[in-house]
Amino acid sequence: MKISLLETNTITLKSVFLDFKEITKAGLAISVVFSSVVGYLLGFSETHPFRFSTLVFLAIGGYCMVGASNIFNQVIERDLDAKMDRTKNRPVPSGRMSVNKALTIGFVLTFIGLVVLYFINPKTAMFGAISIFMYVSLYTPLKTITPLSVFVGAFPGAIPFMLGWVAATGNFGIEAGTLFLIQFFWQFPHFWAIGWFLYDDYEKAGFFMLPTGQRDKKTAIQIILYTFWLIIASVLPVFAFTGMLQLSVVGAVLVFLLGCWMMYHAVQLYKKRDAQTARKLMLVSVTYITLLQVIYVIDKFV
Repeated sequence: MKISLLETNTITLKSVFLDFKEITKAGLAISVVFSSVVGYLLGFSETHPFRFSTLVFLAIGGYCMVGASNIFNQVIERDLDAKMDRTKNRPVPSGRMSVNKALTIGFVLTFIGLVVLYFINPKTAMFGAISIFMYVSLYTPLKTITPLSVFVGAFPGAIPFMLGWVAATGNFGIEAGTLFLIQFFWQFPHFWAIGWFLYDDYEKAGFFMLPTGQRDKKTAIQIILYTFWLIIASVLPVFAFTGMLQLSVVGAVLVFLLGCWMMYHAVQLYKKRDAQTARKLMLVSVTYITLLQVIYVIDKFV
């Protein structure tokens, strides 16, 4: 009997952990925190020395803000999530977590996130607040109204990379703006690739994720176009136009080749226009942004 009770409690604790992990979209939140950490590593200098405590606060605050955004998004879209195969088993639409409980967690995470980011500096907290506001109040409701939702969502989505720089320096300048620009352009091929291979599932909920609303040549051309602008933005630091954010010739070549790899898959989508190729592009885009950030960091310290 004691063993049975222990097993029940263990399962309950595990289910709570898994629900928290799912409702905050832990995988996505960690990738966003990684971008912020990279931005911080790029931003600290002799003028703005490295502080491990700031890095920890940035990671905690960043996770809380992203997690809260995802929770509010899932509460708002709970009825639509229930219609889609990939989201119907999430905690709220499946009924495992009540709306009130989800909202409570969301508000607690928002409060903790803003306070922690404010301890770093006020500008970091301000950009964190802007991010959660735009994601929840603008991007989320626009998803069922217009394909422009991806454009609007690209703004809060691009904040984490530059947030780390602001956390390190306390300033928003050309350097932070360049990091913002890179992640801003990256989101279009990334999310349009997702919208392409999940088109049928999104259609069940009435989400408009592709620029033309269809999986056609015009959408594929726009993916190629934004991939091109992404490549341009990613090599800007080598030309010494971006203040303290610099990139060596070797680093720029590596980043450029990385961009060519992503462009190849964007062109393949234009040629084939199928879900499998779109999924491949999505996976490549995730690898691309991670490797780009790693190259930027290594290039700074080598």
